[in-house]
Amino acid sequence: MTEKTFMAGFGGQGVISLGQLWVYSAMKEGLKVTFFPFYGAEKRGGIARASVIVSSEEITSPLVTSADSVVVMNQDSVEIAEKVCKEGGTIFVNSSLIKTDPSRPDAKIIHVPCNDIALKLGDIRVANMVMMGALSAVTGAVRLDKFEAVLKSFFPANKHSLIAINIEAVEEGKKAVS
Repeated sequence: MTEKTFMAGFGGQGVISLGQLWVYSAMKEGLKVTFFPFYGAEKRGGIARASVIVSSEEITSPLVTSADSVVVMNQDSVEIAEKVCKEGGTIFVNSSLIKTDPSRPDAKIIHVPCNDIALKLGDIRVANMVMMGALSAVTGAVRLDKFEAVLKSFFPANKHSLIAINIEAVEEGKKAVS
């Protein structure tokens, strides 16, 4: 099994954290991973992208030029998502912010209202974790069964109070696509 994923959004949406937590979770599950973040010099509002590969086999190239799955968190990232998604791939769209779907009739488009779900949970910052849950449920590439342990090592001790809402957001993301 190999899943190549491309993630895109704007700075502040947690795209880089989403990629990091995806690969950390995959490593906990014994998978091999690559992670390449790309972001602009801006603190918030600039582009943020991550190329991620999780695999049960050796990864021969870390480049994601044709993604099995693509995560799109904002409207401005739709165009690049269309280009990087392989034929017949899956595009996950944050339908809270994206009103025009990618123009890819061959791709499976999954609408996930990430921001809406995160707001219902009480914290917009977990919109990326909603998307992670959806990505896990649809691709099956990473089960996230050790996610709490990953979060405990990812967050510093003074942020452990955020673990519960992040787990809840992942579960809500899974429900949103089931």
